[in-house]
Amino acid sequence: MRSLISIDDLTDDELRALVGRGVEYSTGRAGRPSPLDGQVAGIYFRMTSTRTRTAFSSGALRLGGRLITYGPDDLQTNTGESSEDTGRVFSRMLDVLVARTGGPSAELRAWAAQDRMSVVNAMSAEEHPTQALTDLTTLHAHFGRIKGLRILYLGEGNNTAAALALALTRYPEVEFDLRTPPGYGLTDDILRSARAHAARSGARLTERHDMDGPLGTYDVIYTTRWRTTGTSKADDDWTRIFAPFQVTQALWDHSPSAVFMHDLPAHRGEEVTAQVLDGPASIAFDQAENKMHSAMAVLEWCRQGGRLDAGSLE
Repeated sequence: MRSLISIDDLTDDELRALVGRGVEYSTGRAGRPSPLDGQVAGIYFRMTSTRTRTAFSSGALRLGGRLITYGPDDLQTNTGESSEDTGRVFSRMLDVLVARTGGPSAELRAWAAQDRMSVVNAMSAEEHPTQALTDLTTLHAHFGRIKGLRILYLGEGNNTAAALALALTRYPEVEFDLRTPPGYGLTDDILRSARAHAARSGARLTERHDMDGPLGTYDVIYTTRWRTTGTSKADDDWTRIFAPFQVTQALWDHSPSAVFMHDLPAHRGEEVTAQVLDGPASIAFDQAENKMHSAMAVLEWCRQGGRLDAGSLE
């Protein structure tokens, strides 16, 4: 029994095994395992979700599990029950809990503080680890590797960017360049951890808060929506601050072979133009489909005690 609250809960080998297994599911090479046969998965989403909720629900069913779903008003935490007590009760009735809270990861860790039930972070305030696993699965499925890829990220240093930074910096020779608006970058804790990974692996992580100066040549250009789920901006004129970081077709003048990725949902005309999102360089909807394949890898890993048959991928 394992839980996944943060990318940093994983060793390098475990990260690679999860990505490899996601690729096997996406290419139909995983067979038909049933690690959730006879087991019950709780799907608790305090916040809205299209892809992640559907991915884990569909994935659990495909792996032989049964579902109990909870909405934001369904639990006694709303009337003051502690997270610890909620987790202890859940663990006596569920085998795995997939939860999107949008709040501190500490709440998820409180639920995971028992030895019966796996807990999966489907998005907390600090990090979106299953999104990063989806993204790495998509990168490997498309390029056949992650090692040495050059990735430009534009936009807010939100929980998606945090998880990507913690994951990509595990791979040798990866160049992960972030351009985030001033005041909206990665947190010091995430930067510290990601830079430690990069120093060990030989990856490169950079972050700038402007769009000045020449851009490099990239394999991937990535963005997320500016109106992050459940959050508000401190600046009344935040759209002016974010405007220079919009992904437009002009970026492909520097990287004509690059693909475009987006964790979706997208707001055409804000963080990305319709020309890019709906254009031939976009693999955003392949990325969305891979959420299910990656979710299945995560569920299998959790219920098999961190063991997967997938080989290590670079």
